[in-house]
Amino acid sequence: MHIPENYLAPATCGVMGAAMVPVWVHAVKKVGKELPKEKMPLLGVGAAFSFLAMMFNVPLVGGTTGHAVGGTLIALLFGPNAACIAVSIALLIQAVLFGDGGILAFGANCFNMAFILPFAGYYTYRLIVKLASKNQPAKSGIHYVAAAIGSYVGINLAAFFTAVEFGLQPLLFHDASGNALYCPYDLTVAIPSMMIPHLVVAGVVELVFTVVVYAFIRKVAPDMIYENILAQTEQEPKKHIPVFALIAVLIAATPLGLLATGTAWGEWGADEIAAVENAGKALGYTPSGLANGWELNALMPDYAVSGMNEIPAYILSAILGVALLVIIFKLISIPMKGRR
Repeated sequence: MHIPENYLAPATCGVMGAAMVPVWVHAVKKVGKELPKEKMPLLGVGAAFSFLAMMFNVPLVGGTTGHAVGGTLIALLFGPNAACIAVSIALLIQAVLFGDGGILAFGANCFNMAFILPFAGYYTYRLIVKLASKNQPAKSGIHYVAAAIGSYVGINLAAFFTAVEFGLQPLLFHDASGNALYCPYDLTVAIPSMMIPHLVVAGVVELVFTVVVYAFIRKVAPDMIYENILAQTEQEPKKHIPVFALIAVLIAATPLGLLATGTAWGEWGADEIAAVENAGKALGYTPSGLANGWELNALMPDYAVSGMNEIPAYILSAILGVALLVIIFKLISIPMKGRR
């Protein structure tokens, strides 16, 4: 679901980036009021879950690959505004260090995965729990059902917005010959190509990841659940060794994401897109915006290290990403030490 560099026109990137500015401003203000100071470093843990989820690529319908995002999970742990910030920073690290997602497309990727996904997922969860508890207190199991449905709705809605952004490019930006300048596939191709794999596979992966991790944390660290955070004004600091142990297990397991072969839909390189087939017919040309566009030279492109086997390189990338996220949110919490 990561939109690469040069698949969106600069104008589209500018609009999507501008759209995210008020979202980020609102999220920062809300998180500053909602989360106690001792919870801020733990937001790095939530961001780490998202970062690691996106490293587990799975094969999708049509021969492409995809992954979970974990946006709804973070929203259930710390609230949708905190999830917006956490996923945004995870996406920034992926784009800058690993070349996963474009720098120019950063605003669009955040709009889809850090805004649409966690807010849609969380409020779907809230609606289901509210309806279930209308006449009687909601049973504990409804929280897991709601988390499952919410996460499924969230990632598929994010995929739909991504498909629309892709699909509008050839309609709005093309040369005199009618060839697309950026993404070459219109809405009739982009929407089914994105939605079918996400509805059938990626949405289920997101659902399973969210429910399993959410259930684990509700059991071992209930103080990390957003509903409990809002219900209690004062909480004693608790150790979260089981949560960090789960992150360590996920880091060690990330090479499983290398088993899925193929390229995610809409993430082909400029050197291969001309040969990509749709309905049995190759595109036959390379959009000039893709061929001549700007691209950042990432430090560890595609989570690889020159001269290192891909498995240890992938694990090293996971360790580096998680460490950076934990450090960043720890630094963010420092100015908040005097706040209650």
